[in-house]
Amino acid sequence: MTKPSPLASVRQSVQNVAAYPYTPSQARIKLDQNESPYDFPADLKRLALERMAEQPWQRYTDLNTSSLRQGIARLEDWDTDGVVVSSGSNVMIKVLTELAGIGQTVLTTDPTFSVYPLESGLLGANLVKVPVNADLSLPLKALKAELQTRGPGLFVLIQPQAPTGHLDDPATVRELVEVAAGEGWLTVIDEAYHQFAGSDYRELVRECPGVLSLRTFSKAWGLAGLRLGYALAQPELAAQIRKLVPAFSINVLTQTALEVALEHPDYVIQRTQEAISERARMLAALTGHPHWKVWPSRTNFFLLQSGDVASTFRYLEERDVVVRLQKGLPVLGDCLRVSVGTPEENDAFLAAAAEAR
Repeated sequence: MTKPSPLASVRQSVQNVAAYPYTPSQARIKLDQNESPYDFPADLKRLALERMAEQPWQRYTDLNTSSLRQGIARLEDWDTDGVVVSSGSNVMIKVLTELAGIGQTVLTTDPTFSVYPLESGLLGANLVKVPVNADLSLPLKALKAELQTRGPGLFVLIQPQAPTGHLDDPATVRELVEVAAGEGWLTVIDEAYHQFAGSDYRELVRECPGVLSLRTFSKAWGLAGLRLGYALAQPELAAQIRKLVPAFSINVLTQTALEVALEHPDYVIQRTQEAISERARMLAALTGHPHWKVWPSRTNFFLLQSGDVASTFRYLEERDVVVRLQKGLPVLGDCLRVSVGTPEENDAFLAAAAEAR
């Protein structure tokens, strides 16, 4: 008897999708994942650990993460019933694709954050990507045409954009959101990097029932290791999203640490201001580089092009600096994505850049 393949029941759409692309490096200076270069403040970490020790670890956490949602609601001036939390914004992207993408369309720009195409492929949604303009701005006319012919489904607007770092005109975003609403789309405005851009689409979400803002504690808050993302939506929509978030998915350790962070948010402002200042310094230093080109950015990273990005990647890694290789991006081609680190880390990167050929 022929033994069946262990993949016999695995959906073909899952088999066809490559795993999330990331290869760890041993380089000392880590500028490859858009993380904060700083750990959670030591005094707050001690406080969080003390509170964790007092919690009963044998019990399930609060099913509705009530205290955490209340803390986020206070921070964001939002209705608690309109806050949805998940163990990372990538999980929320999966949930939103399940909510509005399966059997329908996921519409986004190209390039886009890689998790959107990944989840669309895994869940069998019809993925449509529209190339950005030559200046990396939103292709308004082309997106409007797709919205008017492809719906309904999930419409993804990343502001500022990832992986390009470009921030679009709010009037363009509003026009697209209004067209999408008229055609019955669910629109997610992914604001993972909004603190570094000074942008904020909460008022647009308040105005439009079919729109939500996706945010994270991984970037400006410097808590990527705790895995917590959240959506701000109108309560009626939030109630539907919560149905798809796995029960008890926020563990007691994460919840306790995040509650401490929400009680002491001032450190985020200082760190964000430093990242913005360091970003400006790095871009200014690289402007006019004889062999590299950098693109403007409103995030905590920027894109860099060279004659041979693979060689440039290896050159930097040999100097103990790791960045992210981005191959074959629409409009741009091959690039390197460089995160903003500490001033000392950025100095090391710029020193390597000054010697690059």
